[in-house]
Amino acid sequence: MIDAVIISIFVLALAGVGYEAIDIVPPDVLLQVTNIEAVRLIIASFGAIIGLAVGLTAQTTYRRLETRVRQMPIEVILTRAVGWVIGLLLANLMLAPIFLLPIPKEVSLVKPMLAVLVSVMFSFLGVTLADTHGRTFLRLINPNSIESLLVAEGTLRPAITKILDTSCIIDGRIEELLNTGFIEGQILIPQFVLQELQLLADSSNDQKRMRGRRGLDILKRMQTAFPEKILINPTDYDDVNTVDAKLVRFSQEINGTLLTNDYNLSKVANLQKVAVLNVNDLAKAIRPIYLPGDTIDLKILKQGKEPEQGVGYLADGTMVVVEEGYEYLGDELPVVVTSALQTSAGRMIFAKPQASVTA
Repeated sequence: MIDAVIISIFVLALAGVGYEAIDIVPPDVLLQVTNIEAVRLIIASFGAIIGLAVGLTAQTTYRRLETRVRQMPIEVILTRAVGWVIGLLLANLMLAPIFLLPIPKEVSLVKPMLAVLVSVMFSFLGVTLADTHGRTFLRLINPNSIESLLVAEGTLRPAITKILDTSCIIDGRIEELLNTGFIEGQILIPQFVLQELQLLADSSNDQKRMRGRRGLDILKRMQTAFPEKILINPTDYDDVNTVDAKLVRFSQEINGTLLTNDYNLSKVANLQKVAVLNVNDLAKAIRPIYLPGDTIDLKILKQGKEPEQGVGYLADGTMVVVEEGYEYLGDELPVVVTSALQTSAGRMIFAKPQASVTA
């Protein structure tokens, strides 16, 4: 719409100038014209054509300027505007006494030319100073604006909103992650996830009911501990049947990250270009890596496949096979890692009692 308005203004303006331009023609020349109105229309038509060309140029320039302004951080726009206004004020203050001086009529054109020149110079100077020292000016106004400035410049990026699914809430590890401060940004719990938790809590199945109540309790604790971080979002989709499909769609619409521990949901979300943080993947990534020679305090829980072997487990469930460990069955003792094996079923560590290694 604005493009048509810009072009129309230039077409009408130059057509009007062309229509009235015949009035400045000397009278003796007009006496030789038999049809003045026809000449007016011809000149107006040429003016309209020139106006169309100028209007298209102005419209293209406007769109380029608009694109640059859209890409420009708001702080830069603000500081440049302030610098421009200050430059114009200084220019007018300097020109005021000059205009009061008596200037001969023969050189009266100097006044407007000087006004334009000084205004342009000081406007450019104000914008240049704003680009150089504008951020310092904003920091004086708001000392806490450094982070917002860096975000606006692209040096920092704001934390992406996370969306919690039902399984991740029930799992409970997200609460510990929040307590450690590793999860940044807002965390949204859609209304349909809350409804699913409520359905589980009201289920006739004892196991589902226990899971649902556990999830509600964890969610309540998280809201109490982080009231500004955990938010319930009322968004719902009546045309979507499953909660997983709703989560994927909601994540797409707000460009958020889906926080889950559901393997299948992670795969579906990845296929639909939704960013996913899987708590299980995080747990695997931060498991301690034990190298040969490392010492572990381990409790021997059962006998291994070989008669002299003992078996214990790390906190993450990794099985540790201890050679000559059967005699320590039921005891906790330091063991020294001898090797580690990654199998399809998981990781397995082999070790020996520290006493037998040092002996």
